[in-house]
Amino acid sequence: MAQCMNEDIGLEGTIWFQKDQNRFLGGDRIVLLEQIEALGSINSAAKAVGISYKTAWHLVNMMNNLSDKPLVERTAGGKGGGGTILTREGKKVLEQFRVVQEEHRKYLHNLEERLGNTRKLHQFLKMISMKISARNVFSGTVEQITPGAVNAEVLLLLSGGARITSIITNGAVKNLGLKEGMSAYAIIKSSSIIIGKDLHDAHLSTRNLMCGTISKLIEGPVSTEVDVEIGGGNVISAIITRGSSEKLGLKEGGHACTAFKASSVILGVN
Repeated sequence: MAQCMNEDIGLEGTIWFQKDQNRFLGGDRIVLLEQIEALGSINSAAKAVGISYKTAWHLVNMMNNLSDKPLVERTAGGKGGGGTILTREGKKVLEQFRVVQEEHRKYLHNLEERLGNTRKLHQFLKMISMKISARNVFSGTVEQITPGAVNAEVLLLLSGGARITSIITNGAVKNLGLKEGMSAYAIIKSSSIIIGKDLHDAHLSTRNLMCGTISKLIEGPVSTEVDVEIGGGNVISAIITRGSSEKLGLKEGGHACTAFKASSVILGVN
């Protein structure tokens, strides 16, 4: 045990691409993009990197949601309804990341020689690492903040023009340092999303109603994951019962609406 504790610990680091101070693309997702480019199928890419088909689509949707332009798109035709390819923007990002990654390796090597013992730094990096379990993470700009007696209504403008309304406490607004014009995240659990059809003229108490095209259905024995493209490369994922999906007659390529309460939207900043 003593011999193991005395072994040198190499310096490690993670590269992330940022958009408006928001992290959205790192090494693990780059590997997935590389496999999609090489294999032309998200199913094959998922198997190649050792993740589930469902997880792969979740990562792709998140990257597309947080990028100015979609990085991955589906193609029509062929066996199984078509394949999955990188867009021009996706290929550009992949090339840029490879350049940055090579320079990053050189930088860490030089820095490791200068720092010597990096045990404490390595432990610190591990402590501050964090992952979010929520399926829906969107990047946007705070367009409006309307304070109330206890809570505040925050309107977040997404890249594609869609708007998400969140209700949080005035204390949370202060703690996050939220101001109009700054960048922020909207985080919504997939279980908080309601799916419906023909809701454009419906009167609902929910503050958020977004309609679009069903881009993906992943059916399980009990639940079904529904991905709805709402424009601007943004995709909302919902988990509903399989019975509800069948009752609504949901199909890929069909129209659907998503609805969720403003109180279900968590806001975050860097």
